[in-house]
Amino acid sequence: MSAAVSKKTVPTVGASTFVYLVIAALIASVPWFTGNVFYFHVGIMVCLAAMATSGLAVIAWVGQLSLAHAAFVGLGAYTSVLLVTRLGLPFVVGLPAGALVAGAVAYLIGKPLLRLRGVYFVLITFALNELFRLVMLEFPGVSGGSSGIAGVPKIELFGLVLAEQSQVYVFTLACLVAVTALLYLIRNGQLGRRFAAVEENPALAESSGTPTARTQNLAFVIGSSIAGFTGAIMAHYIGFISPETFGFQLSVSYVIILVTGGRLALWGPLVGAIFLTPLPEFLRGALEYQHIIYGVILIAVLRFLPQGLAGLSGQLTRLKGDRS
Repeated sequence: MSAAVSKKTVPTVGASTFVYLVIAALIASVPWFTGNVFYFHVGIMVCLAAMATSGLAVIAWVGQLSLAHAAFVGLGAYTSVLLVTRLGLPFVVGLPAGALVAGAVAYLIGKPLLRLRGVYFVLITFALNELFRLVMLEFPGVSGGSSGIAGVPKIELFGLVLAEQSQVYVFTLACLVAVTALLYLIRNGQLGRRFAAVEENPALAESSGTPTARTQNLAFVIGSSIAGFTGAIMAHYIGFISPETFGFQLSVSYVIILVTGGRLALWGPLVGAIFLTPLPEFLRGALEYQHIIYGVILIAVLRFLPQGLAGLSGQLTRLKGDRS
């Protein structure tokens, strides 16, 4: 019996997951095939967007949608930058510290915040994002004010400075793999089943013995910690941060990536980031039509793919089954 239980509890890689892994590996190798610095930069930005959106996905798995995600990215960024520049600590300390600070703040505000549901939660998180931006503007000694903090040191790992974009790409790609693996373990484990129960019917989950408030708070902490982790990497890669960097528009962009990729799909953040992050760069040639094209693509995806781009294979399978 114990052997049977262990087989059930160990997550296995299904055929669809394997296909996604192969496609992701092929796309990840594109910068090396081209050898172009621009493609390495786009690859890095895709990895950062996918990681941050993965944190937002964890929160969405318990039925909540946060518009304060950029604030937690900012918390991680400022924590790491201040530890490295003011205290002289290495990046390998600032990186986990950014995740821990973002997670700790999420834990403190999560209990009262997550009592709200639906549009009320969305509105209060929007207010929190704006509050973070305004507070940071009021303390220029910490945040640099509207001028921001320039000259942020590059990513350094145990004495090795990642000066080349190809090196940063390898590092961010490895971090994305680690974050995706974490999401995979959560989704296919007992915690993932608790998240799914709360997302589907909080009242029923509570009556069945699942602590709804504690489960949602845990998801909020995990998702915000991933955001802080991403923010630390982002700050040291870009080399400049300001309160305006982490404004409401950044939170909205993460929501759009998540919904377009697939709100409840494991691969949704990655698929959405691969599709949307490079889009503005490749539409620069049609500058006057850029926002129109961007909007049309988003509307088309949301209209014809309600499960997001990650659900395209499942939708095609169902259509093939209906025709047969």
